[in-house]
Amino acid sequence: MSMTQASAPGKVYLFGEHAVVYGRPALACAIELRARVKVLSTRREGVHVGGSRGPESIHKYPYLATAVRLLEQRCAAPISGVKLKITSSIPAGAGLGSSAAVTVATIGALSHALDVGLGEEDIARMGYEVERNVQGSASPTDTYLSTFGGAYIMPEARRLTPPRCGIVVGDTKRSASTKALVAMVRELKSHHPELVEDIMDAMATLSREGERLLEAGELSELGRLMNINHALLNALGVGTPELDRLASAARAAGALGAKITGAGGGGCIVCLADEEDTPQVANAIRRARGRAYIVRPAEVGLVVEG
Repeated sequence: MSMTQASAPGKVYLFGEHAVVYGRPALACAIELRARVKVLSTRREGVHVGGSRGPESIHKYPYLATAVRLLEQRCAAPISGVKLKITSSIPAGAGLGSSAAVTVATIGALSHALDVGLGEEDIARMGYEVERNVQGSASPTDTYLSTFGGAYIMPEARRLTPPRCGIVVGDTKRSASTKALVAMVRELKSHHPELVEDIMDAMATLSREGERLLEAGELSELGRLMNINHALLNALGVGTPELDRLASAARAAGALGAKITGAGGGGCIVCLADEEDTPQVANAIRRARGRAYIVRPAEVGLVVEG
């Protein structure tokens, strides 16, 4: 088995996170922050993850362990003598699809190295199955965007033109559990079903209108709708003072729109801005005690080499 490596991008939601779990549309875009996975041969039995303190059992990493188990089922044979080396520029637990990118890159690299022959649709589907197994409930959005890149309306998987403007991600530097936040929204929905359904329907309207505005290049209006989506996510209880502080700072610095991206509870906001305004938006986020990334849409998803 020769050395194989693969990379897959993270993503931001422009509209519809949480609502997409309940079958509503969401609009998301892959971004050029990437997870990279190398597959190496080793004399050790089983599959190990290379770390700074030496190889560790894959069972310490639920997403990787589940991916390997599903690949073994596909191959009808155990996978052994493999070491995975993982690096990522995507902050973990920040709502940017870190687990999906690592999962997709791992499946892509192992499929190539072991000659399993999975196509991109297979990889996206298996990645979603991994996330659903680990999290209990998940949307196929993250793994689909990591596999194919670009901007999409989900769950229809209709490819759109990515935003032709600056994108700034603001990180609160506080991670959160997607599984716990999805469960919290589900619990709220069980107590107030009609109210939460109305919020989900409003998010669906934002996603549909956002699709139209994105295709028309009406980015100022798109930003205004992102601000509304941020408020609806706060209404679901997934906002935090830190996320609000970063969003307010970004808007005051000229962002067209700023909102939570991902599950919330910490993690990140995403901002759209005119290209010339992106440095001042990023600086405003830093002054508000966040970490800022100026990013580009990732037109290409999974890349496998080896």
